[in-house]
Amino acid sequence: METSKNRTEGDSLDLTQVVSGDEVRVRHLNCAPTTCQRLREMGFCENALVTKIRGGADLVCWVCGTRVALSARLAKQILVEHVDGKS
Repeated sequence: METSKNRTEGDSLDLTQVVSGDEVRVRHLNCAPTTCQRLREMGFCENALVTKIRGGADLVCWVCGTRVALSARLAKQILVEHVDGKS
C-alpha cells in the first residue's frame, strides 16, 4: 500500500512516488530526447495534469482524458509536483 509523505509546495518527485488518486502537474521529463518526445505525444508534457490511478510495477494514469499505462522505470523519469492545495 502506498503512503503519502509530507512535502512542501515546490518539491518535485517522480511519478512512482505519487499516491494513487492524487492529481499532479508534470514539471520536467528527465530522459533521452526520443523518450521525452514520445512521452509528450502521450500527453505527459510539461504543465500537464496527471492523476495516478494505480501504482506498482506498471502504473496507470489519467492524462489528457485517456488512461495510460507506464512501466515504473519510465514513470521515474517523469518529475511532478502536487497541484496547489495538496501536499
